Amino acid sequence: MSNGAEDPHVQALGAELDWLERVLALRLEQHFQQTGAGLADAPPPPALPADSALARLIDALGLGLMERAVLALALLPHLRPAALDLLFMRNQNLERGFTEFGGIKAVNHGGFLPTGETAAFLVAGEDLPARVALLALFDAEHAFAQHGDLKLDTPPPGEPQLAGALRVSAEALQRLSTGVWHKPDFSAQFPAKLITSPLGWDDLVLAPEVMDEVQQVLAWPRLGQQLMRDWGLARSLKPGYRTLFHGPPGTGKTLTATLIGQAAALDVYRIDLSMVVSKYIGETEKNLAQVFDQAEHRDWILFFDEADALFGKRSSAGSANDHHANQEIAYLLQRIEDFPGMVILASNLRGNLDEAFSRRFQSMVYFPMPDPAERLKLWRGMLPPDRIGPDIDVRKLAEAYALSGGAIANVIRHAALAAARRDQQQLNLIDLRTGLAKELRKEGRTL
Repeated sequence: MSNGAEDPHVQALGAELDWLERVLALRLEQHFQQTGAGLADAPPPPALPADSALARLIDALGLGLMERAVLALALLPHLRPAALDLLFMRNQNLERGFTEFGGIKAVNHGGFLPTGETAAFLVAGEDLPARVALLALFDAEHAFAQHGDLKLDTPPPGEPQLAGALRVSAEALQRLSTGVWHKPDFSAQFPAKLITSPLGWDDLVLAPEVMDEVQQVLAWPRLGQQLMRDWGLARSLKPGYRTLFHGPPGTGKTLTATLIGQAAALDVYRIDLSMVVSKYIGETEKNLAQVFDQAEHRDWILFFDEADALFGKRSSAGSANDHHANQEIAYLLQRIEDFPGMVILASNLRGNLDEAFSRRFQSMVYFPMPDPAERLKLWRGMLPPDRIGPDIDVRKLAEAYALSGGAIANVIRHAALAAARRDQQQLNLIDLRTGLAKELRKEGRTL
């Protein structure tokens, strides 16, 4: 079943799946003729294009014959599902499928979904030592689990371990097919969103001492691995870095997190708390696990905005709900502490956070309201000079109104919309003052 594609990733996958189909046909022949078992007589795996993602993965993880066969088996339902139809055959003596083939029927997919038992049939048959060796592939310490490429689902209670479905991760499937890392989309199953910004460091207006603290945080993704390895700090320090950004809304916390990711060439995922927190017992932990499980195998920065909504102070557990809420916080604390990457939490009020967090942060950065000089820089940075009307004195605006950068942006947005509605090419002071009044009212202030 050779494919004529020139793409090295597709070529590699095609060759690997061709090989697995030959192995599967041989195993079925061995099974029904009772002439052997396992991979002992299997044809050797193919040589793959060296620049393919599959070849690089095999080399990086040191995958042997068994690992390659199991990985290819997990890929079949996605890339060549009809190849597994042979395993739907029925045992005529029992009037049902063959137990040794394993597999499950999906809800929507019409094909055969392999389980751990299917993998055991393929690589071990009835060979007990080989079946035991197969279990090691699904251990948490195996390279498959460490890199998040392949896993065996937990089977229903009371069922054998190998009854779980064999799953290749969406990230691995994307990478092996195209050579490009999959970036998951925001959904109920993945309550986090990749955040980016067209702005740069020149657009971030912070006091010098705050910027110095931010640069200290940025030093970790750049130098952390070197310190852990070359300085021998891995013996005494946990991997990962946890920092708290706190201060009034609109002072640059989210932009700073985004710029740190850009500077370190790391994706920043913002956790949507409204989709994470659930009133149902166990759901919050499940929602968070979806993010952490993927992030642990990728160089991501996790950004929890308005973190006090999720990591607030624990109560005295006077009720069952209080007790469960405390359990959720304890779970989240543990996942954050064990996370090997960077976690940034942002809060408007540091005092709202659970005190247990203080011991777990490597740094806490306070983002104050900008002073008049910083506000002037923000106004000038956001207002194109040719759009400023003759009645506007930007310096006076900066000195007169104590606003955050986010609030200033809202004022300019209001004035620009008002001018555009009148088909004017410049902002005027009246529209700016109307926008200022709206922003100040949000905070209970007046002009």
